[in-house]
Amino acid sequence: MTGYARVTGSEAEDGRSWEIRAVNHRFLEVVLHIPDSLLAIENELRRRVGQIVKRGRVELWLRQRPQEDESSIRINPLLLDDLRGAVAEAAELWDGPLPAPDPLELLRWPGVLQGSVRELQPEPFLALLDVALQELQDSRGREGAALADILGQKLQAMEEILQTLRAQLPAIEARLAERLARRLGDLQQQVEPGRWEQELVFYLHRQDVAEEMERLSTHLAEIRQVLQRDEAIGRRLDFLVQECNREANTLGSKAGDQQVSQAAIELKVLIEQLREQIQNVE
Repeated sequence: MTGYARVTGSEAEDGRSWEIRAVNHRFLEVVLHIPDSLLAIENELRRRVGQIVKRGRVELWLRQRPQEDESSIRINPLLLDDLRGAVAEAAELWDGPLPAPDPLELLRWPGVLQGSVRELQPEPFLALLDVALQELQDSRGREGAALADILGQKLQAMEEILQTLRAQLPAIEARLAERLARRLGDLQQQVEPGRWEQELVFYLHRQDVAEEMERLSTHLAEIRQVLQRDEAIGRRLDFLVQECNREANTLGSKAGDQQVSQAAIELKVLIEQLREQIQNVE
């Protein structure tokens, strides 16, 4: 489920802000864009995100306006001296002369450049993160409400198809029986009365779709119940939609009447649309 949040602290907090974006994903994946100085609380950051989001790809950016009386970029002189020493040692081991090191290349080495954010304590960032996560949850909640309406419409359309088909089953069975009688008559042979009834029962049993319709109705009712739960339901919905598709396929394969075949096609279209929407559910 997608969502977005951006929260900025007060001027006294140097304008620090969290920006969070959440998109659909099969599992929970948390991507952090934070300074190296806050890597010590990386696990805590992931834990707090996991308390709010159960499934999805969540990216977090931590931003802060540098203080006016401090440089936003600093050089680590000890690390830079170590790099220069390593270059000199490499030149001694090399058979030929080495070109002088490019200062810009040395600055690209991890840790040589440091920002002023590293001197701040993590607690204020965690407190601001909690506010941003709550805003993210509110955003995802609004999307979830709209998504629930869409899913409800798909479920209602499928239930209406089943209801219409269920009312037409007696007429469908009568047409099937009439069709079988014509086929037996075309044989132009005397058929024993008992054998005729046996063939009719066997034929109608092969074409009976009531059981598949009942199971499909049960799955749809279960989906409605799952949608009311206040928890992560995406994977359970995935399973239920797979079962719905299985019953619709069986319904189509057993269809001996044009009306049943058309209903099976419409159900499969709606199930596919339902499956696509459910990919957005946590």
